[in-house]
Amino acid sequence: MASPAAHKPRRRRKIEEGSLAHVTHGTLDFDESTNARKPAFPLVAFLWPAKGTVSLWVTIPLILMAVGLFRWTVSLWGYSGYQSPPMHGDFEAQRHWMEITKHLPVSQWYFYDLQWWGLDYPPLTAYHSWLLGVIGSAIDPEWFALNKSRGLDDPHLKIYMRATVFVSEYLAYVPALIVFLRRYAKTEGVNIWEGSIALVAILLQPGTILIDHGHFQYNTVMLGFAVATQSSMVAGRPLWGCVFFVGALGFKQMALFYAPAVFAYLLGICLFPKINIVRFLSIALVTVAAFAVLYLPFLLGIAYDMYKGISSKGLPMPPLMESLPIRWDTKAWYYPIILQMTQSVHRIFPFSRGLFEDKVANIWCTIHTFHKLHRYPQQLLQRAALLATTAAILPPCLIIFFKPKKQLLPLTFAAVSWGFFLCSYQVHEKNVLLPLMPMTLLLGGRDGLLPSTRAWVGLANMLGIWTMFPLLKRDELRVPYFVITLLWAYLLGLPPVSFSAYHEGSQSGLNLLSKILHLNIYVAMVGWHVAEAFYPPPADKPDLWVVANAIVGTGGFGICYLWCLWRLVTKSEILGKAKSKTQ
Repeated sequence: MASPAAHKPRRRRKIEEGSLAHVTHGTLDFDESTNARKPAFPLVAFLWPAKGTVSLWVTIPLILMAVGLFRWTVSLWGYSGYQSPPMHGDFEAQRHWMEITKHLPVSQWYFYDLQWWGLDYPPLTAYHSWLLGVIGSAIDPEWFALNKSRGLDDPHLKIYMRATVFVSEYLAYVPALIVFLRRYAKTEGVNIWEGSIALVAILLQPGTILIDHGHFQYNTVMLGFAVATQSSMVAGRPLWGCVFFVGALGFKQMALFYAPAVFAYLLGICLFPKINIVRFLSIALVTVAAFAVLYLPFLLGIAYDMYKGISSKGLPMPPLMESLPIRWDTKAWYYPIILQMTQSVHRIFPFSRGLFEDKVANIWCTIHTFHKLHRYPQQLLQRAALLATTAAILPPCLIIFFKPKKQLLPLTFAAVSWGFFLCSYQVHEKNVLLPLMPMTLLLGGRDGLLPSTRAWVGLANMLGIWTMFPLLKRDELRVPYFVITLLWAYLLGLPPVSFSAYHEGSQSGLNLLSKILHLNIYVAMVGWHVAEAFYPPPADKPDLWVVANAIVGTGGFGICYLWCLWRLVTKSEILGKAKSKTQ
């Protein structure tokens, strides 16, 4: 055994100057007049002390505490439906689902009083609601008392519900994001410090904070599963990717926005560079098994209700069952199972609701403004939406199919989900979070912090949260909207607070056309806020400003879709190597 005197302490690896922060990385700007280097945008300056000297075991907890503070501060404000009878809002919907899953047998979950926020999300949301309902009822049974707690505005209930969003996000979304950025950074050759900058920028994304912690929803749980899907694929573990994506679909059906991208990538890695039948069969079997596990508690609950003698006689037959050319035997042992499964599908996919929800920034709402679409049969509109969506998502799906590279996953997810948001059937304004998530993940890539990428990602996020302002205004969230949005813009050096991403001296900056497009959109957003605040709409056009918001948003989102598609084309090199880095 060596003596203590002979022991040599481990030498710390020397970090070369500029290896972490560099002009070509987008984290530094070079002032030619003074030959001095300075942080390219404020977020770099804030994290400068952690450059190369502070362990991630210190940095990440500090980051999570800081971004958590902003989340909890936003949660102190109003929420959807606060003191707004008769239906209240999304807060009441989520609370009500906890109520019915806690008190009712499983066979009534998708049937009970559908006029009052009937359950219309997949089973994983139901399980999540049941768990939170059980915990909440243990704290105060009145919060989720069956039929007696509707529209409850108890401040203690608000604290509990806000805490469930916070904890759910920190258990699902945050770990998935940290792991993804570590894996993606290695793939892209990004250092740990730059990954920390990207982590802060993504966690402070205004849309997820204001919708989940302000308006009130659990979108980050589904987004966490979607990030974990990409993370597993980047790590070369497609089977785990299948499991996580089934989890995303099982929590919110809106994860279908990503489904074509997932399918195309998985099929691509099974066929290129050579056919791999074993991988194909493994993916198929794991996906089927994951769906079976997802529905197993639901089916076991139905079987238990049958065992307890809970009859399904009074339950109406879903339209899907009625449309099938089958004479159903209501006394058969399998009838309750088929009834429940078809009812869940009917509730999860509400084709009868219409082409779009409220005033949403997609092509159908924009077209409807100038040419009323309700005059056409619903079936025709559904087919038109299917055709338009297929045309929008086919190019990125073909690229990732023929070039199934891990580095292309965020761009593919973004392009496909933009296509869905702009063209698909039954879209909500909050669905913009789906394309914004993978597009914002680009900040963690090789060129993610360069002014060009930062400007495009920033534009998409600023435009996305701007299109949701009418919704946030109804929830009395104007102050958090302006504070969180402008703070994020300041930290990333974006308009209207800063123009550092558009500075002429920026390395790998935007071309002139992109600058003109961006600045015009920002001018339109600022001008709209001024007009909306000081000029009431005419009496015969009460939705003038909301419709104008949707139209501008549609154009901006269309440009973001084209940018993602073009970046995907150039990065995949499917048409040859790109000659220019300006975008």
